[in-house]
Amino acid sequence: MRENRVVAGGLLRHTNRMPETPVVNCVLLWAKPGMEAALSAYEDKVLRLVGEHGGRVLERGTVMPGSQYDGEPPAEVQLLEMPSAASLDAYVNDPRRLAMAGERDAAVARTDVFRIQRSRA
Repeated sequence: MRENRVVAGGLLRHTNRMPETPVVNCVLLWAKPGMEAALSAYEDKVLRLVGEHGGRVLERGTVMPGSQYDGEPPAEVQLLEMPSAASLDAYVNDPRRLAMAGERDAAVARTDVFRIQRSRA
């Protein structure tokens, strides 16, 4: 639970001193035909909630023309970082986010989510 967390040494930790493991997801979103603007508007609203759960939107953008891909590219690509799986779960199940499900269903045709393991270059 959020009230059992402290920041120590730059890492979010439970009060029992165990560090939480950050979760980074790459989110690919496809819009329903003609609904690209509605998808973007929905994401504008819902991504505001990420910070309230301790997360960050690391990147958000669109696929550039000329990119190599098979089929239709996603309308939007996001990299989201959450401090833990619990905070991701809290964001996904936030009642305000769930209340926007109709808006999401009207605009979003498909969502693919990939959990990213960071590598050191």
